Amino acid sequence: MTTLSVPLFPLQTVLFPGGPLSLRVFEARYLDMVSHCMKKNEPFGVVLITEGNEAGSEVITQATGTLAMITDWYQGADGLLGITATGESRFRLMSMYRQDDGLNTGDIEILPPEPEAPVPGDYLHMAKILHALLDDIGGLYEQIPRDFDDASWVGYRLAETLPIEQEQKQYCLELDDPLARLEFLNPFLQQVA
Repeated sequence: MTTLSVPLFPLQTVLFPGGPLSLRVFEARYLDMVSHCMKKNEPFGVVLITEGNEAGSEVITQATGTLAMITDWYQGADGLLGITATGESRFRLMSMYRQDDGLNTGDIEILPPEPEAPVPGDYLHMAKILHALLDDIGGLYEQIPRDFDDASWVGYRLAETLPIEQEQKQYCLELDDPLARLEFLNPFLQQVA
């Protein structure tokens, strides 16, 4: 397995491989991180906060996160930097260090991608509902390549868009089996539909 040292952006959200992330950046430590990542064309890690807050000092995070690659940036009317990033590989956080400037960095181990699997017949309704949902959402999802036949892609998109708790989203990120993810999400989708 590949190991790296990356800057971390602990958030109150879960990022999935292939998913979009829109952020407004205003803290100096994250402005520096974004500048570095853009200049070097390198990712940063997104991890869900379990204790603490995004603008606070010390945080405790989940051990599984997702690398994010910046795909676009803009300056908002309020002068704040906005970025759009896309989730890439999942990773396991081996250790986390806080730099003098307050930026967290982590030694991570890249997790292998999930095996490709078609959406089983019992879950085809989930792909159809997702298709309609993404058409309604628009926005960031207009730029995301779509693959409604891939169980992993469908499960990730449902997990990030369904109104479920962040802990449930994190559970979906940690699952290594795309069919188990669909099975887990199916009851929530039935409630929403």
